[in-house]
Amino acid sequence: MPRFTAAEIARHLDAEVIGDPEVVLTGIASAEAAEAGDLTFAENPLFLARAEAGEASAILTAVKAASSKTLIVVGQVRASYARVLPLFFPEPAFPPGIHPSTVVDPTASVDPSAHVGPLCVIGARTRLEPGTVIEAGTVVGADCRLGEGSRLFPNVTVYPRTQVGRRVRIHAGSVIGSDGYGYVFESGRHLKIPQVGQVIIHDDVEIGANVTIDRGALGATVIGRGCKLDNLVHVAHNVTLGEHCLLVAQVGIAGSTQVGNYVTMAGQVGVADHLRIGHQVAIGAQAGVMNDIPDGQKWLGARPGPPSRSSGRSWELRNFRTSSNASRNWNARSPR
Repeated sequence: MPRFTAAEIARHLDAEVIGDPEVVLTGIASAEAAEAGDLTFAENPLFLARAEAGEASAILTAVKAASSKTLIVVGQVRASYARVLPLFFPEPAFPPGIHPSTVVDPTASVDPSAHVGPLCVIGARTRLEPGTVIEAGTVVGADCRLGEGSRLFPNVTVYPRTQVGRRVRIHAGSVIGSDGYGYVFESGRHLKIPQVGQVIIHDDVEIGANVTIDRGALGATVIGRGCKLDNLVHVAHNVTLGEHCLLVAQVGIAGSTQVGNYVTMAGQVGVADHLRIGHQVAIGAQAGVMNDIPDGQKWLGARPGPPSRSSGRSWELRNFRTSSNASRNWNARSPR
């Protein structure tokens, strides 16, 4: 069981201790569930009072105050909480080597420090860089590259020619590089348009469980550095995500849409194809986006409707009844 003194945790966080620096902490828990020996957290005076009434031995907080508990005072409680959690719940260690049940093409290159678990398949000319972890049942196709320190959880499928950067995490069941949805109607049937592009994922990306990212029809689908994709997100062919975007809770982006940096989409947002979404845009609440959105705007709403200015460059998407009039209003009044 991990054991740290309050002073050791404070040094890890570059924080200040108020109270006993030698109190020993063996776990971390919410204020209500904490027991003696636990560290808990409180972002404001109200939560600090709740934490002081509980059993925790120390409190991670931004509030400097006299307390019956040992306080570890930080600038940002949530960021510090994220940094201290791995002390008590460290990532599992994966020994280097290739499980004997795994099939590795003779032309593939697997760094000696990489871990490849049971029942995996590594395709021709694929390269696994130092510290890569491939967990059980994962398939990596031909001509892929997985960057240093990346981790693929069980049963991930990576199609050929996918390029994955450093420190990328792809969770169980995700499919990277499957065919984009491309068909043309001819002679009474839907003729498939071959999808011959690839997927490029930059450094420090995290992709949740059961995410699908389609390869480009031509060229690449690109996931920018630092993006975080929640479970059950779909990114279609030739979409480009900028850096540090957040796609949360069943977001779907249609083909060839370009998304800027620091964009957040949350709550079953659907974005039509061939659009341009600006930098630092926020979209939520089941918004159906059918038009370009300039930098810095906020769009919310369960049905398409015209945006109404609330303050500055902040916008709110009104809920309109589904009707031909609403559709005409949307097309006439939405900003381009």
